[in-house]
Amino acid sequence: MSDMPSIPLLKVRDLQVRFGAQTVVHGVDLDIAAGEKVALVGESGSGKTVSALALLRLLDGAQQTGSVMFDGRELSTLSERQMRGLRGKDIAMIFQEPMTALNPLHPVGRQIAEVLELHEALSRRAAWARAVELLGQMGIDQPARRAADYPHQLSGGQRQRVMIAMALACRPRLLLADEPTTALDVTVRRQILDLLDALQAEYGLALLFITHDLHLVRRYAHRVAVMQQGRVVEAGTVTSVFAAPQHPYTQMLLRSRPRRLVQESEKKAAPPPTVLQARALSVRFAQNSGFWRKHWHTVLQDISLELLAGQTLGVVGESGSGKSTLALALLGLLRRQGGEVSLLGRDPARLSAAALRPLRAQAQIVFQDPFSSLSPRRTVAQIVEEGLEIHRPEWSAVQRRERAQQILAEVGLPLSPAEMQRYPHAFSGGQRQRIAIARALILEPKVLILDEPTSALDVTVQQQVLDLLAALQQRLGLAYVLISHDLSVIGALSHRVLVLHQGKVVEQGPTDAVLRAPRQPYTQALLAASDLGEEVRDG
Repeated sequence: MSDMPSIPLLKVRDLQVRFGAQTVVHGVDLDIAAGEKVALVGESGSGKTVSALALLRLLDGAQQTGSVMFDGRELSTLSERQMRGLRGKDIAMIFQEPMTALNPLHPVGRQIAEVLELHEALSRRAAWARAVELLGQMGIDQPARRAADYPHQLSGGQRQRVMIAMALACRPRLLLADEPTTALDVTVRRQILDLLDALQAEYGLALLFITHDLHLVRRYAHRVAVMQQGRVVEAGTVTSVFAAPQHPYTQMLLRSRPRRLVQESEKKAAPPPTVLQARALSVRFAQNSGFWRKHWHTVLQDISLELLAGQTLGVVGESGSGKSTLALALLGLLRRQGGEVSLLGRDPARLSAAALRPLRAQAQIVFQDPFSSLSPRRTVAQIVEEGLEIHRPEWSAVQRRERAQQILAEVGLPLSPAEMQRYPHAFSGGQRQRIAIARALILEPKVLILDEPTSALDVTVQQQVLDLLAALQQRLGLAYVLISHDLSVIGALSHRVLVLHQGKVVEQGPTDAVLRAPRQPYTQALLAASDLGEEVRDG
């Protein structure tokens, strides 16, 4: 730390942000030097993202005061035209939710190329070639083909890598990264962070890293600032803050690590029944590869699995390995080309719409991206109560509202009647994830598929949700398919683990055996790159 430049590239003093009469950021001070990585941590709703957006003056309807100096220039005095020239070129931002930040009407390569054409004055052809090169640097396979894909054709992790490529396209001097590795698997996360390190060494890139991943902060940041309720409650070097946290809130965050919640099953006379089974499941998609030509892309190949009542099957693998496709195939939400599925004794792909409806109440899913899965035109009350309206028509409006408020409180989001009438955009990413979980849990299903259910949650709420899922499983006998790139989460809740690689099962077995003594090189590589791997090595 001693060789860090003493003159800050970014100097923030007494930053305050208000929306109407409500102040959400209170007097934040922050310095970032060239080549320095500063982490901004705190729970959802603490003001981290609002603070970052305020630096670039991207908050509509907000009143902000204070000083934001970048390389000696006071940003608050610049015109909007001057700010547009600064954004994306000298200061870039990676947004938290790539599906909403990317334009759904344009190929991802075109969106990256547009930034280069605007700020670097590259020709259309040169900008496209550079965009393909950037996608390759981000670890996306077949970057030339993927550059022609639209955002919806990519996995969540691949979309996140596109956002990072777009932000780094013009080699900015300051990068504001809002949860940039949330949707990334452990190996690609390390690859991206190593790339950021290399860019810092070469170009003196400064980084403001907004995250709830404290392990990542410990490994990669120089300094850390902890936010609570819009205020920085503690700041200092990572070494000093992590070794001797002074504020009770910081101490609580550092104690919040996923812990093993599964009780090892006792031997019983009769094993629990099978609630979900797949045999030789295969899925492939047709993609246009030229005029009158189609290319068939195999996503899943010969997948077999079994899930017992009251247990959790953890599914791990890198982005694009087929995890989310597997979830949809198990529920009959997409066409499969081979194999069989038995969900509570019935194959959803072979049922009529009328016969499928009661099965849907018994098998729910929490999607990876809460913003795109929640209707922007419906209030939180309408979203959470929707399942009750369909499957519990005999319930009164009062009963539905009481149950909705109860389940929201159980997932750590107690809302007043007025707050229940707000829309999803009014909530933080972590809060939206909790709304999605509440919507799935309200019908008390027998099978719940969780596609990255805690990826957008801060560490304390993550543990709270894991505790809730474990308690519900024990009380109601729920069965979970838990899809996650976070092996600590998989280790906390799973009875068995299935490892996917390029659409194939490479290893599966009891959680302890797979995560502590993996047999396959791919599983070993995942574990070595993860936080859990370090915990295992440390004993």
